[in-house]
Amino acid sequence: MDLRIEEVALRLAQPMRAAWGEMTERRLLLVALEDDDGLVGHGEASPLEPYDGVPLSDVRDALEVCRDALRGTRGITGAEALELTRSVVDSPHALAAIDLALWDRASRREGRSVASMLTEDPYRWVPVNATIGGLPPEEAGELARECADAGFETVKLKVGLPDDEARVSAVREAVGPDVALRLDANGAWSVNEAISAIATLSPYGVELVEEPTHGIEQIRTVRDRLPVRVAMDETADVPGAIASGAADAVVLKIGRSGGIGGLLARATLARSTRADVILASAWDGPLAVAGAVHAAAALRLRDASGLATLTMFEPAALDAVGVGDESLGDLAGRLTARDGTISVPRTPGLV
Repeated sequence: MDLRIEEVALRLAQPMRAAWGEMTERRLLLVALEDDDGLVGHGEASPLEPYDGVPLSDVRDALEVCRDALRGTRGITGAEALELTRSVVDSPHALAAIDLALWDRASRREGRSVASMLTEDPYRWVPVNATIGGLPPEEAGELARECADAGFETVKLKVGLPDDEARVSAVREAVGPDVALRLDANGAWSVNEAISAIATLSPYGVELVEEPTHGIEQIRTVRDRLPVRVAMDETADVPGAIASGAADAVVLKIGRSGGIGGLLARATLARSTRADVILASAWDGPLAVAGAVHAAAALRLRDASGLATLTMFEPAALDAVGVGDESLGDLAGRLTARDGTISVPRTPGLV
C-alpha cells in the first residue's frame, strides 16, 4: 500500500472565538491510500492544538511512520492495514485518517455507501445544530436569526467569555422560544464558576451545556447540582470518563476517536451508561465531517450533531484543494445543511 500525505491550510470566512482562543485558519493533513490495484481511498487528520493539545507536526510524524509500515505490503485487508498502523503508532488523529481512507476505499470497492456498510437501516438524514462563536452580542443575534430562518432547530453558542449573558440573551431573543439553545464553555469554568454561570444563563432556556468544566468528578458535581443537561466533550478523553456516567451526554469526534470504528465503540460504551451521544466536528474538513455523518446515521442519533461547520470556511479556500478528481469545495457542497439536517451520502465513498 502507498500512503500519500498533504498538508493544507483553509481560511475561515470569519474568525472563530471560543474560550480556548481565536482561530482564523484551519490546517489539516489529507491522506490518499492506494492499494495494489490502484484503488484510492481518501482520509483526513484534523488535530486542533488549542482545543485538544495535539500538534499537527506530531500527527504528521505518526502518519509518516504509518506510511513506512504500509509501504511494500501487498494483498492485506483493510482490517489488517489498520491493525498494522495501530501496532506502530498511538496517535488517534493519524489512525483516524487511515481509518477514513480505508472506509472510503472499501465503500468504493463494494459500490455501497459507508452508512449502509455500517448498519442495515441507517438514517437518510441526520439532524444538526448551527454553531455560533464568541461574537459580540448583536452579531451573534443576527447570525442566530439567520440560522433559525434557515431551518435549524438547535443553535450552539460558545460561552466561557466575558460577555456571555448579553450574547445568550441576544441569541435567545433572535431565535424565539422554540429553537433549542446549547452552550459550550470548552472547560473554561471551575466547578463553582460553572454552577454560578449556568444558574445565571439557564433562565434563557438552555437545553444543554457542553464541557462546563474539565474532569470527571468536576462534571459530575455540576450535573448533580443543576437541572440543566450536562455533556462532556474534552473530558471524554480522560481514561474512564466515558464509562463513568458522570454526564447526561457524551460528545464524540472522529479524530479523537481514531476514526469511524473507534467512534462507534465509544458511542456504544457511552450508551451503556444511559448517556446520550452527540457527534461534533472540531472545524474538520469535508472528509472527517462525512465520516461523522455516516456514523451518526448508523447510530440513528436523535440529538442534533455539531456537523454543520463546513460553511465556516471560505469557499475559495475549499475550492483550491483537490481530492482525486474533485475539490474539497465539491465535497463540502454535498454536506450542506438544509432545514437543520444533512443528507447522508448514498453513493460509494465517504462523500
